Order: sequence, then structure tokens, then C-alpha cells
Amino acid sequence: MNKASIFWYNQRKRMDLFMKALLDYASTVTDIRQEKKVLHKMMDIIMLVFFATLANADDWVEMEVFGKEHEKFLRNYLELPNGIPSHDTIQRVFAMVPPEFLENFQKQWNEMLNSDEGSKIKRLLAIDGKTQRGNGSNDQKANHIVSAVDGKGFCLGQKRVEEKTNEIKAIPGLLDCLNIKGTIITTDAMGTQTAIVKKIRQKRADYVLALKANQGKLLEDVRLYFAEDEFLKKCAYKKTVEKARGKIEKREYWQTDDISWLRQKKEWAGLKTIILTRNTVTGVGGAESIEERYFISSLPEGIEEAARAVRGHWMVESYHWHLDVTFREDGNHTLEKQAAYNLNIIRKMSLNILKLIEVGSKPLSMKKKRYAIGTNPEKHLEQIVNI
Repeated sequence: MNKASIFWYNQRKRMDLFMKALLDYASTVTDIRQEKKVLHKMMDIIMLVFFATLANADDWVEMEVFGKEHEKFLRNYLELPNGIPSHDTIQRVFAMVPPEFLENFQKQWNEMLNSDEGSKIKRLLAIDGKTQRGNGSNDQKANHIVSAVDGKGFCLGQKRVEEKTNEIKAIPGLLDCLNIKGTIITTDAMGTQTAIVKKIRQKRADYVLALKANQGKLLEDVRLYFAEDEFLKKCAYKKTVEKARGKIEKREYWQTDDISWLRQKKEWAGLKTIILTRNTVTGVGGAESIEERYFISSLPEGIEEAARAVRGHWMVESYHWHLDVTFREDGNHTLEKQAAYNLNIIRKMSLNILKLIEVGSKPLSMKKKRYAIGTNPEKHLEQIVNI
């Protein structure tokens, strides 16, 4: 069994611990409602939303329908003293769940997932934001959630802000919540800030950060350097070629530690190298498109690791794609901000689980796994809980 197989085997073994821990943890939630007026336990509603989300329910009405159709099964795990609540009650009570409560459980499980990685390869951690478009209206801006996703596609944490421009403030807070020692942090250009770099280095991690127009002078200096063939030929270099859907994509990477000339070097804590990537896509008929991107990094010269970090950032973009395609997040029009944010955390916990399990005898996409669970929740949820 190779290292990758061992990793996934160990993760699946932990699934039983996760489900038991989640049921126990949900029972400890602090309920701020007046006890005499409570008909439905907060723990029951948290778990109902979680089970329904795994079983392909995307909105509050679907969650109510799921609960009523499978109440007998749910009573194996939930008390449900007054039956299944209405969709309005599910949403209202779920909005009262402290986000920190769900974030803390997610953090505990992620620490368990990564407790014995033991790999000498630095772990990648990609940070990027996504707007919950269904949460916006004429009267309010939609939630914007900054997430940290590791190289195996697990979301390790997130922070909610009011709009994309606030990512700069959210990233340091997110980094403070995570154990990032020994990792490589990647962000898009929004996160390329001296304060964020300082925070990364203080926490003994490395970084590979994109340069765009928000770092105009630094970007221009790096671009001019790589524009000189004399300097480019001295750089560490790597090339890959892939064929897909009738297109050929050539990816080229250059990296150098020759940055003594860089005027802004002292402003960026731990800066050691600069990186150029060039993606050349040749389509049907020979039409070409070329995209060049530039990065700063605390990594020493080592083109394999640099290329892995640059390429690995797509993982967070893939994760956000799953939230929209697998869970139809943008189609959910929950306007209450805390409820919408709590749902985002539940979706991420569900997606993490879907990555670890198989439903049926054949491999399925995440979306089809949800669909399959929804066709027979008693069978598949029972297997998940008792895996």
C-alpha cells in the first residue's frame, strides 16, 4: 500500500470517530432560547440540517421534507420530542447557533485528520474568498467567506466578512486560528500584503503569493527582470504538457533567488525568490492563448516545490466550485447572515465527508454521492454513522 493509499485508509477509519464526536459535540451547544418556550432541541436541528445536507437537501423546505419523510430513522440519533420542526423554525433556530461552535468542531476534526501526516513534503494551504451570492439583496451585501483549503481538498477553516475588499483583514485572523507551522501558504493577489507576509513568517510558515496590479511597482520590477532573456536562462526551470478536451496545455515555471537588486525586498519578510509561470493553451486549429503570472516567495530556489505550490492553489478554487455545483450554494437565498454562514460550514463539513466515503460499488462524483444518499438515506447515512 503506497503513502497516498495509507492516508485515505486512515482517514476513512477516522470517519466513525467523526460521526460519534459530532453527535456528542452537538449535544453540548449552548441554547440561548427561553427553556419553557422550546419545542425543538437545538442539537436536533443542527443534526437534522447536517443529515439533510448530506442527503441532497439544499434549502429549508427540503430539509423539513427530508425530516418528515425519514423521522423514524432520525429518531435513532435525535430526540425530536415534538416531531420534525417546520422549515421556518429550522431556519430561525439554526440562525441562533453560534458560528464559533461549528467552527470549533471543524477545527478539532481537522486537527485529527492531520495528526499523523508525518510527510517530509510541506503541506499546501490555499487561501481564497467566495461570496454567498444568494445572501445578498438590495438592502444588504452578501456574506464573503475566506476559506483555507489544504492540498488534499479539505477545508480547515474560514472567516466571514462583509465584502471581498475585507479579505485583507480576514486573512490574518484566519491564520491565527490555524496551525500553519511548516506549511506553504498560497493566496491570490488580494492577500499579497506585507502585514500578511509578516504574520505567515511569525507562524513559521512559507508563502507563494501572486502579484497583480495592487502591487504595481513590485510587479513591474519582477516582470522586467523576467523579460530579459539573459536572466531567464539562469533561472531554475520546469515544464509540463497536458492534453485534455482537444487542447494542449503547456505550463512553464521559472524561479530565481537572484533578487539582491529588488528595491522592495526588505519590505517582505523572508522573501527569497521570485517566480514566473507561463501557460500556453493550443486549441483545435492551432489557436494559442498565453497567460503569464508572477509570484513572490519565501521558498529557497527549488523549482519542483515552487511549481507544486503555484499549481496547488487551484484546490481552493475547486472547493468553491463544489459549493456551487455540488451544493448549489449560490441558489440558496437565505438572507439571515448567521444562518447562511452556518450553512456554509455544514456544507464544508459534508463535502469533507463525501471526499472520504464511497456510496455504492462504483466511484461517483461528489454531486452524485449526495444524490445517491438522498435516494436511500436510511441505508447510506446508517453506513456513514457506523462506518
